[in-house]
Amino acid sequence: TVLSLKLDRMADSVSGQTVVDPKGYLTDLKSMKISTDAEIGDIKKARLLLKSVISSNPAHAPGWIAAARLEEFAGKVAAARQFIQKGCEKCPKSEDVWLEAVRLQTPENAKAVLARGVQEIPTSVKLWMQAARLEEDPTRKQRVLRKALEHVPSSVKLWKMATELANEADARILLARAVECCPQHTELWLALARLENYENARKVLNRARETIPTEPGIWISAAKLEEAHGNEKFVPTILKRALKSLVANNVTIHRENWLKEAESAERAGSIHTCRAIVQTTIGYGVDDEDRKRTWIADAEECIHRGAIETARAIYAFALTVFPGKKSVWVRAAQLEKTSGTHETLDALLRKAVTYCPQAEILWLMGAKEKWVAGDIAAARAILQEAFAANPDSEEVWLAAFKLEFENHEPERARLILAKAREKGGTERMWMKG
Repeated sequence: TVLSLKLDRMADSVSGQTVVDPKGYLTDLKSMKISTDAEIGDIKKARLLLKSVISSNPAHAPGWIAAARLEEFAGKVAAARQFIQKGCEKCPKSEDVWLEAVRLQTPENAKAVLARGVQEIPTSVKLWMQAARLEEDPTRKQRVLRKALEHVPSSVKLWKMATELANEADARILLARAVECCPQHTELWLALARLENYENARKVLNRARETIPTEPGIWISAAKLEEAHGNEKFVPTILKRALKSLVANNVTIHRENWLKEAESAERAGSIHTCRAIVQTTIGYGVDDEDRKRTWIADAEECIHRGAIETARAIYAFALTVFPGKKSVWVRAAQLEKTSGTHETLDALLRKAVTYCPQAEILWLMGAKEKWVAGDIAAARAILQEAFAANPDSEEVWLAAFKLEFENHEPERARLILAKAREKGGTERMWMKG
């Protein structure tokens, strides 16, 4: 059988001793079921091998765990408990042995086992956390965790578990102590800041920044805090200071990571923080000749992930660098068309044609939006401006003709074509006639 073959491979026929990998054996036990007499015989053979392991090396914890699991696998839970109890006696400093003993016991007996375990290993976070989990009453859980923190005040896991169980006032007290015991853990500082009022939160974040000057998340949280309290004007300054400080502390600025932070800020509703992150970091590590292509790709990826504000901020920054690039304006306009409002699209296109007056597509997009919205007069006005900037543009003349023709103004349409022909109409203009 499979078990028999595995056991045969474990035997070392040269030295006459048994060589067992208890950790690998534990994994094998989980996937087996006793179904035949042959496998029962294999269990007996395994017992002999494991007996040799724990006899020759009684301080080896995996051997005791394997022996206990073998008995559990064979349906002999009482024998399994006896083995693991001996394991606890022989390996009192092994977390795994105590945890296995807890697993094999009833909940009430498990508490007693854990009490002995934490006496032997008072700094074991795993044992304390397991002891807390076994308590059903929240007050008793908190009592266990407070006792644990007396022994292991540097455990972030214990502080987090204790904080999650506490009410807001107690959580604030716990976190104030936690940042003293674990000052290098950013998440504890940020959790404390979230529970404080505005003034105290600013103080907490300032202390955190002094303690961990290389952590970008603290600066970003400070920006979000100011935005949440109506101080949007401070947000760009905070982010600029952040970059300067981080670089001074030899922190490498990874543009991709900062863009993820911008998206995270957007999801949290901190739009001004999102924009400031983009404006401050989007240019890091990008060669001048690659900027336009890279930024357009960044924006498209953000749109694909649903991060519309981040994409909008990327295009807005790109347009400050490339105000005369039609392709950037067109993509920004397409974003407003699909995800913005008529007002934001109109404002963008108005700005676009001041920088790119010869870009027919921008004029035509603006006119079409007005037409679709039912404002024919405004569409005409935009096309008039387009004529002034592009007097010989076939596309603009044909768009003006189409606007009048489809809005049942045949006389206006004829006049437009006549003027176009006077200026040397193209084949398409003559065909329209």
